[in-house]
Amino acid sequence: MTAGTALGIDIGGTKTLAALVGSDGGAGPVDEIPTRASFGASRVLADALGLALTTAGNRRIDTVGIGAAGVIDHRTGRVLSATDALPGWQGTDLWSAFREAFPEASVRVVNDVQAFTLAEVRHGAARSAGTVLGVTVGTGIGGALVVHEQLHWGAHDAAGHFGHVLVPGAEGRPCPCGKAGHLEAVASGTAMTEIFREAGGTAGTLRDVDRAAAAGDSAARAVLHRGAEALGVALGSFANVFDPDLVVIGGGVAGLGQWWLDRVRTAARATTIPAVGDLRIEASTVGAAAVAVGAVSAARSLPHPASAVGGTMTAAGGVTAAPAGSAPAVPAPAVSATGTGVTS
Repeated sequence: MTAGTALGIDIGGTKTLAALVGSDGGAGPVDEIPTRASFGASRVLADALGLALTTAGNRRIDTVGIGAAGVIDHRTGRVLSATDALPGWQGTDLWSAFREAFPEASVRVVNDVQAFTLAEVRHGAARSAGTVLGVTVGTGIGGALVVHEQLHWGAHDAAGHFGHVLVPGAEGRPCPCGKAGHLEAVASGTAMTEIFREAGGTAGTLRDVDRAAAAGDSAARAVLHRGAEALGVALGSFANVFDPDLVVIGGGVAGLGQWWLDRVRTAARATTIPAVGDLRIEASTVGAAAVAVGAVSAARSLPHPASAVGGTMTAAGGVTAAPAGSAPAVPAPAVSATGTGVTS
């Protein structure tokens, strides 16, 4: 067995990622599998546990940080609520399941966007910034607020639902949360792909929409521009409220590139009041493992609630991890090992 090591886990609606994380925020190796959300919450959790055990190998893991989709009770590590992107995810006891798998480790569970933002504050684009808004744009849209390196949880652990504000151009469009007219309904990757198909386009993913736009498809361009502008209006509005030093953006949609980020910036600055007119909006620099890196940072540095110390919480029932070599009831997805270090 090797010396104690930190392990970060990112459980999202599209992918699940595990990485060993160094004290400097460097991550590697990084392993990734698709999140099999349609199989239900128990399978998603079992796959995540199996991936974590595979990534850990024979190392002695002393710190485990989990960044997961949904509203997470930061005191107990349980999912309080979630959208339909992860059916049945509400009520999942992540802390107990990972504590059982890694009984010698300090385990901490936070929301995935909270973890992402903390990673950028500690190791990335927002280092040395006092007030930071983090937003990820992918399957959905999430946010977080960090002030002087401390996460703002909110009264119900639900602070940062940036995707669920009303924006112009989204009127009447259904949102995964069950409401309508929200930012996520027009600016997430899922929404933009769906809107393009409704306009007669052929697209299975946002990348198909992006390729169509690059080839001159006016409908594809309009969809992407509309999404970027809606996000910018929302971020400008948030800046008027929180007066941040910096807004940092990550997620798959940010991969659309510089033109998309510039359009977001332009719309945001057209929305801000003069006092915050110099608003900085930057892309993530930590990389694809940012959620895992930030989750480990949370496990290492944030105060631990009394209920999560000393193994006093009840172990999760009915969930069996599926490490390499096991035979789960549903065949495990292939693990993609990037093997590359992601450094700040």
